[in-house]
Amino acid sequence: MSEAYTSVADEDVDAGPAPIVAVVGRPNVGKSTLVNRIIGRRQAVVEDVPGVTRDRVPYDAQWNGRRFTVVDTGGWEPDARDRAAAIAAQAEIAVQTADVVVFVVDVSVGATDVDEAAVKMLRRSHKPVILVANKADNQNLELEAVSLWSLGLGEPHTISALHGRGSGDLLDDILAALPEPPPIVEDGPRGPRRVALVGRPNVGKSSLLNRVSKEERAVVDSVAGTTVDPVDSLVTMDGELWQFVDTAGLRKRVNQASGTEYYASLRTAGAVEAAEVAVVLLDSAEVISEQDQRVLTQVVEAGRALVIAFNKWDLVDEDRRIHLEKEIERELKRIPWAIRVNISAKTGRAVDKLAPALRRALASWEERVPTGALNTWLTALTQATPHPVRGGRAPRILFATQAGVAPPRFVLFTTGPLDAGYLRFIERKLREEFGFEGSPIEVSVKPRKKTGPGGRGKAHG
Repeated sequence: MSEAYTSVADEDVDAGPAPIVAVVGRPNVGKSTLVNRIIGRRQAVVEDVPGVTRDRVPYDAQWNGRRFTVVDTGGWEPDARDRAAAIAAQAEIAVQTADVVVFVVDVSVGATDVDEAAVKMLRRSHKPVILVANKADNQNLELEAVSLWSLGLGEPHTISALHGRGSGDLLDDILAALPEPPPIVEDGPRGPRRVALVGRPNVGKSSLLNRVSKEERAVVDSVAGTTVDPVDSLVTMDGELWQFVDTAGLRKRVNQASGTEYYASLRTAGAVEAAEVAVVLLDSAEVISEQDQRVLTQVVEAGRALVIAFNKWDLVDEDRRIHLEKEIERELKRIPWAIRVNISAKTGRAVDKLAPALRRALASWEERVPTGALNTWLTALTQATPHPVRGGRAPRILFATQAGVAPPRFVLFTTGPLDAGYLRFIERKLREEFGFEGSPIEVSVKPRKKTGPGGRGKAHG
């Protein structure tokens, strides 16, 4: 398998939405340096100047097979004014929505009045707090950490985020403080298929959940964004049990959202990751928006099966249908493979088409093409339409194999790198021959010889 396929789904990690770890503390105690240490790469901005980090910034992290989201925050200060007050407020929001808080103190300075004020704020949150004595770069500084017991947060974890001292033990303790992951059932009958119900605010996600469950499971309000945390619901639809997650609307880009909406968008992303298939609701009475496109992109990039449900069809007249067809052709041309259904959660129109559409998408998502049939088809295709000649030579495809399912992933073993356009051509023909309706597919190239950074290509369908 090509390394292009490395993903959370391929590794021995827990399923379900990733828990959130917030890293907080006063300015310039090394929070961003610690975040870089946790995520294993230099991504958070680090400067020896207080106040470089201004917003909450999330990063994916993993330790000992457990994944989580670590959130870097700006420096917290009491009685802050102007921009500093906004930064402190962002840090407090991070605390309120985290599962575990890592409170960082500079051991070379000791506990300050600001640290003590921060402890009071943390106690009000009633969240598990891990006290970190950072910048313990030598044994003498480690001994200084004893004074931090006075903060009343238990034993200080002495570390050097810069040099990595003590970081492994700290990560072990962070994992121990996280909520228990959902159990993974390896054998036995498969549980209900997991469906993420996603879309921008006020497109009718909660109304649809109530319709398919035949009871009031979710709050329905004309005010956009009523749902904040995902709500799991087991519903019977078309004689089959399904696990639905009604998620908060993705109103803005994650880095532009504020307050609880910001974390609702993080948890929505987690719900998509935990699902097998996503139903993306679009308001058929309104223009397909940039927000709708972002939700669709999130599902495709997560590699989930996809059904697009055009809701509020009862509000669509003949003129709107004509305009909508043109919008679909223009705005959804990159995902012509997505299954589309026209429904009305309010009246119940065509809601019974949802379960068959989900089954078709999931069947495609898990479809496996026999290696013999795949290579017989590919040989005929490349003989009829060979790769264009580049520099007097044309790379040849030697062999192909399906590396995995959910979503279907294919590797082409070649004599050299392929043009991106030719990869897209192969993907399109793959769909024409084998289907994959409702599922993204991935095609990557593995050249026979190393050809440097340009030696691999990948097409997403």
